[in-house]
Amino acid sequence: MAAGTPRVFVSHLSGVAVFDPNGDQVGRVRDVVVMLRVGGRPPRVLGLVVEVVSRRRIFLPMTRVTGVESGQVITTGVLNMRRFEQRPTETLVLGELLDRRVRLVPEDASKDAVESVEPVESGDSADSGEEVTVLDVSMTQLPARRDWEIDKVFVRRGKPGALRRKGSTLTVDWSAVTGFRLAEDGQGAENLVATFEQLRPADLANVLHHLSPKRRGEVAAALDDDRLADVLEELPDDDQVEILGKLKEERAADVLEAMDPDDAADLLAELPADEQERLLALMQPQDAAGVRRLLSYEERTAGGLMTTEPIILRPDATVADALARIRNPDLSPALAAQVYVTRPPDETPTGKYLGLVHFQRLLRDPPFTLLGSIVDTDLQPLSPDTPLPAVTSYLATYNMISAPVVNMTGSLLGAVTVDDVLDHLLPEDWRETDLHGAVGPHAHHMTEDEADRDRTVDGTATTGVDDDGGR
Repeated sequence: MAAGTPRVFVSHLSGVAVFDPNGDQVGRVRDVVVMLRVGGRPPRVLGLVVEVVSRRRIFLPMTRVTGVESGQVITTGVLNMRRFEQRPTETLVLGELLDRRVRLVPEDASKDAVESVEPVESGDSADSGEEVTVLDVSMTQLPARRDWEIDKVFVRRGKPGALRRKGSTLTVDWSAVTGFRLAEDGQGAENLVATFEQLRPADLANVLHHLSPKRRGEVAAALDDDRLADVLEELPDDDQVEILGKLKEERAADVLEAMDPDDAADLLAELPADEQERLLALMQPQDAAGVRRLLSYEERTAGGLMTTEPIILRPDATVADALARIRNPDLSPALAAQVYVTRPPDETPTGKYLGLVHFQRLLRDPPFTLLGSIVDTDLQPLSPDTPLPAVTSYLATYNMISAPVVNMTGSLLGAVTVDDVLDHLLPEDWRETDLHGAVGPHAHHMTEDEADRDRTVDGTATTGVDDDGGR
């Protein structure tokens, strides 16, 4: 590699901001698109998958990238807003190459291909034909051109999932490994998961939605129960059912327990009755009981929309007690907006519902104040059979973001939050529909012909002429 030629490890590009020449951010990098080539030739980097502010994933050709440095990508400002669709000849580096098991080629076919990244212990050399796991790959820009190609592979030796040891990681030339074209069952996902560790659940759900079904299942298997539960809540129904169906039933039940009860009920409602019952039987009785109650209500009613886990306190609790409960970082903003005051028992279905206290009132009163003395009793609660339009009108009329649901005997059953109402007001495929938003005030669109000329559709590297006269 020529001196000064940049080399970038692809995992470091995940989530990196993409800017136009005027310094306006147009999106973030979610993956790198390459074309594998025959004869051990390094793959050509075709472009980047960029998620713009509307959450649409578009294709940015590398010929439109003018700089990859200092934790940012600079473009010419020319973007094609057509949704990215992967072609059969294309491979996604993060989505498909990380965690693969490949083999080192014989030494005589790859002289001086291996360079140690960590000190290698005595007798700890890279064996020919040894199976290794891909941790990362690097790409480099070809001299005097805008073309990029994959040049190095960062690998770990040993069995999948084995603890890393000193001297067990190596950086090798692309030509020093083989097996990237082979289909692989049971491909791990630990490094892919680590790459997306900082993503919000909704953003990680968007990444999973665009992976192949095979990789979706492998990533789901690598996520812990709480993280997977958060991600499932943000996925379209079809993806939820697909992922849950690939989990062992015991783990599927654990993930359902980690989900919000209303989301778990919505997911179970998509399953056949016998499968639904098997999973409920595997759940903890207390968790299953709440989900069963939700399943007993019509979907588009207050009972079908509510969560069974709002913040519930007794009238002799203090403002300090309520604020301590609101500070729980696992609570959604809608549930943390107010506390519900009831007689014992203080788990749904509760004793007599007395009223609610909004968090703004909690901030105004001294910490020792009893909730029973400041409870708001003016707002009438909803009944579980209240239809969705009436629930919507209630929230809008009283400027509330959540509302209590109480049965005929006066016991609190749960609370309906505005986010659950919106889920049912929006089109069923709203999670797959782009939001309407700008991608940067100075970015402009390419035509489809301009985008196509910058992508390779066969085994030859063909690139159109850029605005600046480049190849």
